[in-house]
Amino acid sequence: MSDSKAQTSGEGGEDTVGGTRGVLDIARIMEAIPHRYPFLLVDRVVDLIPGVSATGIKNISINEGIFQGHFPRHPVFPGVMIIESMAQTAGVLVVETLGESARGKLVYFMSIEGAKFRKPVVPGDQMRVHVTKERQRGNVWKFSAEAKVDGAVVAEATYAAMILDG
Repeated sequence: MSDSKAQTSGEGGEDTVGGTRGVLDIARIMEAIPHRYPFLLVDRVVDLIPGVSATGIKNISINEGIFQGHFPRHPVFPGVMIIESMAQTAGVLVVETLGESARGKLVYFMSIEGAKFRKPVVPGDQMRVHVTKERQRGNVWKFSAEAKVDGAVVAEATYAAMILDG
């Protein structure tokens, strides 16, 4: 598409099957969440099913400033940044689920449980973050997430977030 709307197979970002949204490009992600470089940690969202799940893609590049200090001779993408990528993917899912009623609101972390890091993520990796909504009560949402590289789980966590006026 020529505008900043999602690149999808249907109009308005919605497929004709099951309400799934195709691919949300970086412009659509930046409409959904307030994060910007150097802290925008989702490059694309695919397989978004409003109210259910989404997959965020983060391309890990040696050009990212974090690698100047983590670690100069053995660059490893920090675990906290992986968790933040999970949270940002969930934030996009929340905003895309709520639609216009979520515009101008922010999604804040409330808790992180059971975070596990299975193997290092390094420059050149493409991380796929699979986020699933477990439940929603009012403005509080709970998610489970897995981050994978080449199909292998590199991290997982369960976390809660609250959506509030920005």
